[in-house]
Amino acid sequence: MKNLIKIDYQNIISVKNLYDAWQEFLLGKKNKKDVAEFALNLSSNISKLHFDLKNQTYKHGGYFAFSINDPKPRNIHKATVRDRLLHHAVYRILYPYFDRLFVYDSYSCRNFKGTHKALNRFRDFGRKVSKNNTKTCWVLKGDVKKCFASIDHKILIKFLKEYIQEENIIWLLERIISSFNTKNKIDIGLPLGNLTSQLFINAYLNKFDQFVKHKLKIKYYIRYADDFVVLDMDKDYLWELVPKIADFLEKELKLTLHPDKLFVKTLASRVDFLGWVHFPTHRVLRTATKRKMFRNINSKEGKQRENSVTSYLGMLKWGSGHKLQGQIQLKT
Repeated sequence: MKNLIKIDYQNIISVKNLYDAWQEFLLGKKNKKDVAEFALNLSSNISKLHFDLKNQTYKHGGYFAFSINDPKPRNIHKATVRDRLLHHAVYRILYPYFDRLFVYDSYSCRNFKGTHKALNRFRDFGRKVSKNNTKTCWVLKGDVKKCFASIDHKILIKFLKEYIQEENIIWLLERIISSFNTKNKIDIGLPLGNLTSQLFINAYLNKFDQFVKHKLKIKYYIRYADDFVVLDMDKDYLWELVPKIADFLEKELKLTLHPDKLFVKTLASRVDFLGWVHFPTHRVLRTATKRKMFRNINSKEGKQRENSVTSYLGMLKWGSGHKLQGQIQLKT
């Protein structure tokens, strides 16, 4: 029996929730021009948004597209302030309910999870599989090709309906999901940039997580966004998993594995995962990540540079980065 999410539509669209969402959305954005303009008539803007949601006359606006290198090129689509405020309002109500449905070892965009926890989990799994580095630990690493751009809207809505019976909530989620399509495709894709996309992608890939954990009964599995790893002592067993995983992704989710980012190798031969290169006894920062780090530091001055240095010094504590810490400190 499904664990149904019992939420009243009014909880999402209430004026109080919209104001609370505004306070969360505002963090770090007060000086943005579009945010400041929206804030000038905040009460009126929130009242109008509430009215449109209550009467179901709400229409999602368009997107402003731009690209970033993080470190690879990514296409970001930025919604209007009004729509982003709504995304926060939806997310803050729905996230706690969906989060409890996700498997433990899904780490992206979740409270009390994140990159650091995933890295440590990978380290711990490596120690367990290798029996404290006395046996060979093999690692299967996979990547879902163009994951956000390939999400099927109809499949996503179907998944959401399995847990949400409130028709008005589904109506609103459909408006958000259908507001974006990958170029030259209909009903396909989620925008990198929407807060709600983080929730939707985890809900979508939760089907894959559940398949891996409960059908394939894989014990040492970690997923972070569209990257995943499986650790085992048996190399052949890991290769046997590949067609099963690929078949499920294609048939059930209309997703494909990236052929150039799929491998099975020993942990001792170095495994690149989440920006770090992992070995049985330690991990070091990936070369591309180092370059990005120094570019970011060199592009800033004064207090901004100090804040970046402090942030990166904290990150380097996650692995073997003593030499890099010294190089960064010279830039303060």
